[in-house]
Amino acid sequence: MSGTTRPRLRLAAAVAAAAALALTGCSSSGSSGSADAQTGFIAGKGGAPDTAAVGHRKQAPEISGTTLDGAKAALSDYRGKVVVLNVWGSWCNPCRAEAPMLQQVWDAHKGQDVQFLGINTRDTDPANAVRFEQEKGVTFPSLYDPSGTQILKFPKGTLNPQSIPTTLIIDRDGKVAARAMRALSADDIEAMLKPVLAEQATPAGQQ
Repeated sequence: MSGTTRPRLRLAAAVAAAAALALTGCSSSGSSGSADAQTGFIAGKGGAPDTAAVGHRKQAPEISGTTLDGAKAALSDYRGKVVVLNVWGSWCNPCRAEAPMLQQVWDAHKGQDVQFLGINTRDTDPANAVRFEQEKGVTFPSLYDPSGTQILKFPKGTLNPQSIPTTLIIDRDGKVAARAMRALSADDIEAMLKPVLAEQATPAGQQ
């Protein structure tokens, strides 16, 4: 093999690796596709989201804080609605591709007992995250969580802090119904959301 061929092969391998990362998400753990028995998740096949059946779901933690526009918000504010919770960063290329898809589905479901909520993480300067939302036309709120404090409140196995982007579906009772630890298309988001949206909230005292 010639001396010029080896550098070309190394370059091609590096490009392929970067392309794979861009498709799967900004994950440094390599474990974005596994479910954890403690969370009640059933691992999806062929890239499908992990899901948890009614009766086997874990309560989402009490996450709260200040949004990128300076307001206060908490996950508990939306109890009784289905929440699409997306973890993202302006530094994450797959997040840039996913953001318009999230906005598209948010626009389609406004007024249908659905709330979208972001958690912006690892952006040391909130101006970068605000600029990201403006460029991508994102209108739903995002908590500013640069150190990952809110993310780390989730039970072990529910959300991998190293896998960005991640999307969780929180049911009307505040429990985690589904997750996908990769960038999603609009169809992917709809497929996660619609089964949970079709469910009814558990009556008080029966949870």
